[in-house]
Amino acid sequence: MDLNSWQRQLAASITRPEQLAAHFDIDPVPLQAVAERYPMLITPYYLSLIEAPGDPIWRQCVPDPLELVPDQLFEDPLNESAFTPVPAVVHRYPDRALLMVSGTCAGFCRFCTRKSRIGRPALCFSDDQVSEGIDYIARQPGIRDVILTGGDPLLLDDYHLVDCLSRLRRIPHVEIVRIGTRVPVTLPARITTELCDSLSRLHPLYINTHFNHPRELTPESLQACSRLADVGIPLGNQTVLLRGVNDDPGTMSDLCRGLLAMRVRPYYLHQMDLAKGTTHFRVPVERGLEVVESLRGRVSGLGIPSYMVDPPGGEGKVELTRGSLVETGETIRVRTAQGDVVSLPNR
Repeated sequence: MDLNSWQRQLAASITRPEQLAAHFDIDPVPLQAVAERYPMLITPYYLSLIEAPGDPIWRQCVPDPLELVPDQLFEDPLNESAFTPVPAVVHRYPDRALLMVSGTCAGFCRFCTRKSRIGRPALCFSDDQVSEGIDYIARQPGIRDVILTGGDPLLLDDYHLVDCLSRLRRIPHVEIVRIGTRVPVTLPARITTELCDSLSRLHPLYINTHFNHPRELTPESLQACSRLADVGIPLGNQTVLLRGVNDDPGTMSDLCRGLLAMRVRPYYLHQMDLAKGTTHFRVPVERGLEVVESLRGRVSGLGIPSYMVDPPGGEGKVELTRGSLVETGETIRVRTAQGDVVSLPNR
């Protein structure tokens, strides 16, 4: 198959465990029930980054029977349904809103906050629903910042993406628009010169991407990020702290230094959201603090991300520092910037 275009690459993605057996010496049968519950999608490009079953790239994209182990975590770990005034909008903070414009990604991360919905009708939005979302934002003068998410917004074709961004740009009180995307990691061919030329006319526009491991920093991802940076789009990165992927100082320092070299600023390191089926990825907060603290003196201050947690009640992000921890153990208690104390599981 000709995989020159990003659409062809996406169409050639692996979506069934038995397809993995053509590339690796594995028994796909134990993975099939997992993929039926939580769909899988791995692009040919991202598949090529896997060196062996169980490595840090494999763990992020290949189903694991541990996902089906019963736990006490949540289908909607950020309580987004409580902040959804219209189907395609999550309006949790007074001055910003999420606009859900895509129901799929170029890779279904096994630790995803929305893993119970991604690739399913529950996370698919029609053109009418996206328009309804834009109309809602236009009626809310307090919204100054709109974040396009989903799914991955950059899986829209250029026409629909530019149309959506242009309509937001015409709303007087919307000051900035951000795009959250993982395509520079999983499908860098999507970042074409034509796309970047279109985006260059829609400033102020920011993009946050999602690299989790240094092996994702490839020549292809460098080219994708360079194209975006060259048209003046500031790039940030939001990493999720994952057991067996990046929960050690050496890996994290290599990642942060590599991102800076690609003109991508490490922005957040997330304590993983409490999504059902992700317990095996969780890292204790104390370990996360050790990893972040280890970066000081090894990485430029510009490259040290803020360590954040999003409590499951929808209260909003809280920075994790030694000073913000009120209590540790099986449950941690964290003091927010407003002085409130929230509790969440530590493991």
